[in-house]
Amino acid sequence: MSLAIDERAAICDEFERSGPDRPTLCEGWNARDLLTHLLVRERQPWSAAGAVVPALSSVTEKAMSSYASEAWPNMIDDLRKGPPAWSPFRVGKVDEIANGAEFFVHHEDLRRGEPGWEPRPSDPERDGRLWTLLSAQARLLWRKSPVGVVLRRPEGATQVVATGYGLVTVVGEPSELVLHAFGRDAARVEIEGLPADVESYRSATLGI
Repeated sequence: MSLAIDERAAICDEFERSGPDRPTLCEGWNARDLLTHLLVRERQPWSAAGAVVPALSSVTEKAMSSYASEAWPNMIDDLRKGPPAWSPFRVGKVDEIANGAEFFVHHEDLRRGEPGWEPRPSDPERDGRLWTLLSAQARLLWRKSPVGVVLRRPEGATQVVATGYGLVTVVGEPSELVLHAFGRDAARVEIEGLPADVESYRSATLGI
């Protein structure tokens, strides 16, 4: 099973339920903006860099504006169909690495954009894949942490994801730990450690 494939289908279902105007956790973006971002990233990757490189923001804005008149159902269908034939995302391993976390986190950005949200029910297979994802991307996600970091699942499984002076333990389900790692405040985690270490950790910027 593939996290990227499952979460692509799940976020498309959520877009259908939400409509284009639902707020998201992505500041300034509603559901339509989020879906446009995903389509540009997948279908015009040369134009998507402006999301992380300010100097290229005008290129990304132009690409996103090209979807302004596109019908909402058509946009969802395009995402559901998957990447174009020429895209490297068509390769299963590339899709899983590039899109597993992307679709999962943005799915939750959409689900949790309004008050009253609740985490999805636990899914052992999904949780296992997310737990592995945290290990694989730890060096990137926690590269700015000023202290060492241990992750702990409620049932006790742990993994060290960063080393440094001081130490904190971040406790939560794998889904919540992933959202925390990508810098989302709407994640149900607990941070344990000496007060100075916890304060230092909370001041860090996580994510890519």
